[in-house]
Amino acid sequence: MSDLIVVSFKGEDTADKAFNKLQALQKEYLVDLEDAVVAVRDKNGKVHLKQAVNLPVAGAIGGAAWGGLFGTLVGLLFLNPAVGFATGLVLGAGTGALSGALSDYGIDDNFIKGMAKDLEAGTSALFILARRMNFDKALPELKPFGGKVVKTSLTLDQEERLRQALEDLTTATA
Repeated sequence: MSDLIVVSFKGEDTADKAFNKLQALQKEYLVDLEDAVVAVRDKNGKVHLKQAVNLPVAGAIGGAAWGGLFGTLVGLLFLNPAVGFATGLVLGAGTGALSGALSDYGIDDNFIKGMAKDLEAGTSALFILARRMNFDKALPELKPFGGKVVKTSLTLDQEERLRQALEDLTTATA
């Protein structure tokens, strides 16, 4: 079962920096991320989402590969595999990009947008859906970013440890 963690940060780029650190921790097998999204509310109050997985691009690449393959096979039947490949490539990429844009993966986008509207202007938030996290090693790495735990599905003990690790910096600088 995956755990949802939402942490808000002061500054528009702090959540990005924390996300980059999480990706580095994932390479060290300390965190197993299923999905992550950075939400930024700019100084004008507009919310911007930065998805970890760009589904339209992934869909276009997958669709182009399958479309090219099947287009070549159909083209062989009509003795013109190059035209079949090109047609299949274009149709597959278009269909894949469309299906990627219409699909949602991991954390529900409506949930993210709803919570991001509550952010103060000029701040950011990191939405994490983690399959597994080694709290003993990951929390000290995330401590320099500060932040405030907004919502979690963690156990009470894990949530308190996360809250203490992130908010210790906030109280020390205040």
